[in-house]
Amino acid sequence: MTAEPYAKQLAALESRGRLRRLIPRSGRDFASNDYLGLAGDPIIAQAVADAIGRGVPVGSGGSRLLRGNAPEHEGLETKAADFFRTQAALFVANGYVGNLALFSTLPQRGDLIVADELIHASAHDGIRMSKAQAVFARHNMVQSFADLILAWRKEGGTGRIWIAVETLYSMDGDMAPLADLARLAATHGGMLLLDEAHGTGVFGPGGRGLSAGLDGLHNVITLHTCGKAMGAEGALICGPRIHIDYLINRARAFIFSTAPSPLMAVAASAALDRIEQASDLRDRLKTLRQDAAEAICAPLGLPSPRSQIVPVILGDDIRTMAVAAALQQAGFDVRGIRPPTVPAGTSRLRISLTLNVGRADVAALGHALRKAMA
Repeated sequence: MTAEPYAKQLAALESRGRLRRLIPRSGRDFASNDYLGLAGDPIIAQAVADAIGRGVPVGSGGSRLLRGNAPEHEGLETKAADFFRTQAALFVANGYVGNLALFSTLPQRGDLIVADELIHASAHDGIRMSKAQAVFARHNMVQSFADLILAWRKEGGTGRIWIAVETLYSMDGDMAPLADLARLAATHGGMLLLDEAHGTGVFGPGGRGLSAGLDGLHNVITLHTCGKAMGAEGALICGPRIHIDYLINRARAFIFSTAPSPLMAVAASAALDRIEQASDLRDRLKTLRQDAAEAICAPLGLPSPRSQIVPVILGDDIRTMAVAAALQQAGFDVRGIRPPTVPAGTSRLRISLTLNVGRADVAALGHALRKAMA
């Protein structure tokens, strides 16, 4: 009897083509976020093996504020602050925890969060836990951000403005207008919260992300995940020391979480070295993007991709999953993305370009995709 409401909801999801299932990884990788192919990198693996050899434990044993704070965590944070050119950094379990901590803690009662409408689900969850008011701007439209701020001020809002965006959107592959948003934040004495999850390692000098041009600004906080292009696990919150200290003292998502493995701190530290010297890998990824423009986008009448994320929007949930299944049967790991992950009516194939495939694989995927859609 108690299972009945869950069974009905699952059946409803299945009838609409929205039921999620865990499936094994197989086929050529066009689904992961391992953009530079570093998840299996031998240099990073050797750094972890060396750490195990000198006695670094697998588990942290507790939260960072108890006995879980290892030298490897602190070493990574010092290195990350230097690498991303900020005053301080904080290592957390993953990007979801990072956004939960940021949004639920830093904006105060009486403040206003102005977030892009397509910002990640983890930011939405953090915003729901915040004491600040929140509004959502039209995607990548700076004027929409400005209008919402002015309307709030006219209604008597006096607190701080927090502008929140992803630098590179994970489902659309487009980039936020960071320079214009930085000017807007400066105009209103506001803060910028920038989620660099899909930009870190791939863009910017030394792979420092799309926000690298904002180095040194006192009103910028960035979140760099370690489990995508860096090939490791965890996330780094980088920003002014005062904000990092406040998170350590007030962010429940940090305080009450078991610390990440010290070995993951070692892996992330090695990954920073790898991405800093990975201009050749970034060049190879750029070549794959050009190949995708010719083999995938042009035949379908789509614009050339600006990043390693290539969305093919089909609209209908069931058709999207059918095309994805056909590609998987043909040996290509391409996943269908449906609401609520993306807005209603925009179900899509999310083609992720990684260095786990080559140029011939991209050409073959283009052919298979046209066949599956026909």
